[in-house]
Amino acid sequence: MRPNPINVANFEPQLTHATIMYRKGKLYFRYGTMGSAKTAMLLTTAYNFEERHMDYMCLKPVVDTREQSNVIRSRIGIERECRWIYANTNLYEFVADLYRNDGRLVDWFLIDEAQFLTAAQVDQLSRVVDDFGSNVICYGLRTDFKTNLFEGSRRLFEIADTIDEIKSTCNCGHKTIVNARIDTAGNIVTEGDQVEIGGDDRYVAVCRKCWRNKRIEQSQRSILPLEFDEDGNVFNVEK
Repeated sequence: MRPNPINVANFEPQLTHATIMYRKGKLYFRYGTMGSAKTAMLLTTAYNFEERHMDYMCLKPVVDTREQSNVIRSRIGIERECRWIYANTNLYEFVADLYRNDGRLVDWFLIDEAQFLTAAQVDQLSRVVDDFGSNVICYGLRTDFKTNLFEGSRRLFEIADTIDEIKSTCNCGHKTIVNARIDTAGNIVTEGDQVEIGGDDRYVAVCRKCWRNKRIEQSQRSILPLEFDEDGNVFNVEK
């Protein structure tokens, strides 16, 4: 259900209604494949905001269970504390409560793993931008291991003000596009649940051509060579 509009004039304003009206925020979506340094970019941005004494907040969907504590951690080892976003979190009400209870109007929200947001939560973030003038930068994947859009990513592509691709390179030299899921033998997996949390042991970012060729190669390996006798009957299915 769509929450009721916030009447900022009814808040106990350390910031006036006019101040909020002059704030011009934007909703950004910065997407890339796994290993494209999305999280490192988020953490670097947070560091820069902190150095400049800008008000910001880091958030992350709790779907990503690799961390037991509420932190955002990059593959290169840097980390920062964040707020969890649960499936039932209303992000618009969360931001409204920050202003209503603390008089805090956050300038920048930095959201990691944004593909795990629901479409409703992306809509709530767009209202945060429009009603409070905050800037929201969402970092995440575009598609899953089957090359299908995630719910949160799809909605961000539909309504974000600015969309930027964070590019990385496949081993062959082409741009990575596919977040391929692999098994313990390194074979590409094409079946399974959309969400399966993992790192380099479960996923590898590849270009579309390499992804396609690898699947063809695996398919051909699964066809055993046949041998025939003089009458044309199969008598051996293995070498």
